[in-house]
Amino acid sequence: MKSILTLLLCCIISFKAFSQQTQTDTGKKINIADTLKKNLFTAPDTVKHLRSKAWALVPPAALVAYGTSNFFLKPVRRLDVSIYNDINEDAPNFKHHPENYFQYTPVALVYALNLVGIHGKNTFVDRSLIFVMAEGMMGLTTFGLKKVTHRLRPDGSDYNSFPSGHTANAFLGAEFMAQELGDKSIGYSVIGYGFATATGILRMYNRDHWFSDVVAGAGFGILSAKAAYLLYPYIRNRLFKAGREKEDNRNIPDELKKQPKTSSIIMPSYNNGIVGLNFAMQF
Repeated sequence: MKSILTLLLCCIISFKAFSQQTQTDTGKKINIADTLKKNLFTAPDTVKHLRSKAWALVPPAALVAYGTSNFFLKPVRRLDVSIYNDINEDAPNFKHHPENYFQYTPVALVYALNLVGIHGKNTFVDRSLIFVMAEGMMGLTTFGLKKVTHRLRPDGSDYNSFPSGHTANAFLGAEFMAQELGDKSIGYSVIGYGFATATGILRMYNRDHWFSDVVAGAGFGILSAKAAYLLYPYIRNRLFKAGREKEDNRNIPDELKKQPKTSSIIMPSYNNGIVGLNFAMQF
């Protein structure tokens, strides 16, 4: 039961951190109608590119690699069984499913916070399209692998154990929250990943997944979100002329962009026996 108490404590801390963060960020009076108008009826010419280093993809890729290794490495399978046995001893009759809601909590919080005036990196439309793209990639990957790997669940109910779809969805939402609001405060990232971690633990406590299923699901969820944020700006910014121009010029130094664009011409002239010069400049 120590693990369950720790899990509940983490959730309480996340909720407390969320309420404190919200109070800090919403000190001004909020007009929800103006917020909706700003999000639903405005669209920038371009959306921001994901500012991420290549090494940021290493941790989620490592999670996927570890989870997948259960099919090849006996030590990984033995650890799965060991953790399963520990859970059986710790909470033999555990049958609670708050993870069915926890997996959606980070995404719901992003939209709820937007309503009260805490704006993320993208507008409602762009943010939603990024989320749909990430969900599409995650869904195709996880459900495809479930059919291919045909791994039996710990409770023996079916052969859709690998990877954990709930966990993948939860960590996708956590990375979504981190991308949209992480620049404002690291607290938002902690909250999102707190709910995602709780989701993975509960999937094991309910005997729905092995430990390696959960680890792989977390990796697939994070990678799907990062991939969507990497790819979406290139697609979105090419749809409109203004966006294409900004995209083409985004690597030009600011000092060059600010230089005045002028043109001038000097031509000789001859009029009534007088030789001169004509000068013209266009600003």
